[in-house]
Amino acid sequence: MSNLLSYKNYNGTVEYSKEDSCLFGKVIGIKSLLSYEGDSVKELEQDFQNVIDEYLADCKERNVEPEQPYKGTFNVRISPELHRNIALYAIEHGKSLNAAVEEAIGNMVG
Repeated sequence: MSNLLSYKNYNGTVEYSKEDSCLFGKVIGIKSLLSYEGDSVKELEQDFQNVIDEYLADCKERNVEPEQPYKGTFNVRISPELHRNIALYAIEHGKSLNAAVEEAIGNMVG
């Protein structure tokens, strides 16, 4: 079970503010700060969707490409030993390092 909202390939957090007695969150996976809130889950989801729609409309109006949360590339820092082990695994299985890492991640969360 996930505590994330999803809409048009964007994801956002769900948090609770005891002080303000409201739910709030922010869109994750992009550099732009897009936040939303609501007094109920329904209101939170609606504000989340409105924020995404407004962001996409603003990008279109300004003729800029909207940020995409997950492009399929990222940098990972691992220990030299683990790097060596996955590189050897890739060689032994006739795969590229990228393919071996993708396989490992797929086995974990696929």
